[in-house]
Parts: sequence; structure tokens; C-alpha cells
Amino acid sequence: MEIIFDSIFGDEYAYLEEEYTKITEVAFEMLNIQNNYEIDVSLVDEEQIHEINRDYRGVDRPTDVISFAFNDDKDPKDAIVSTEIPVMLGEILICLPVAQRQAKEIGNTEKRELLFLYTHGLLHLLGYDHMKKEDEEVMFPLQDKILEKVGI
Repeated sequence: MEIIFDSIFGDEYAYLEEEYTKITEVAFEMLNIQNNYEIDVSLVDEEQIHEINRDYRGVDRPTDVISFAFNDDKDPKDAIVSTEIPVMLGEILICLPVAQRQAKEIGNTEKRELLFLYTHGLLHLLGYDHMKKEDEEVMFPLQDKILEKVGI
């Protein structure tokens, strides 16, 4: 499993790569996922996330996190899975300014908010959703369990 981390905000947030790796390892262990996946994570600004949200989701405003699962439309039996060569699971884009505002509004630290948003995005890459109440009742407690197990 490999996390590829990028931030337009400089090295100040480089520590997140290690934190995101820990979260992913815990989530994969909890969900019994043994495939070798690669996940691309980027911290972006409001302009970038607004454009992506508008163009891909039809929502004309910035948001906190967007996930793009690369295998959403493929049958899992057709996937090429190797323990040696990672398969790209998807991309997670986190908007730092929105995350910072949300953290202040709800009394979170910036770090906790960034870890929560990553966990939320990761679960979307793994096929979890919260569009329906019954899906939300599965996804949200799972987020909390993962973060708790990581010590967040």
C-alpha cells in the first residue's frame, strides 16, 4: 500500500503522508483488505476544489473533500491484483482552507479535521457512501472506529 501525497501549501503538511498511511493500514486491517493499492492525496485550495466540484459533481461551490475511485465502474473479478505492483485505488482531494474553517466552527484541531476528511474520502474510495440513511449508519460509525483505533 502506498500513499502519494502532494500539497500546494509546501512542506508544512508533509507529516500528513505518514498519518494517512497509518489510517489506511488500520482501515485495511479492519476491513480485511489485502490488495496492494496506491492512493493519491492532494491538499488543494478553494479555487481548485470549486472547479472540480462544479465540473464533476455539478455543485457550483467549494467543498471539503472529493474522492475519485478509479475502479468504480469495473467488476472486481476483472481487476489485476498483485501483491508486488500497487493498483491505483483512487484520488482524494482535500481543500485546506475549507478544512481549516470547519475545524474552527466545530472545535476540532486542523490536524484532526484533515485526518477525518482523509478517512471519509478513503471510505468513499472503498465503496462506502452516505446518500441513504442506512448507508450513513454504516459509514459514519466506521469512520469513527478507524480514527479511534489510530488514536485520533
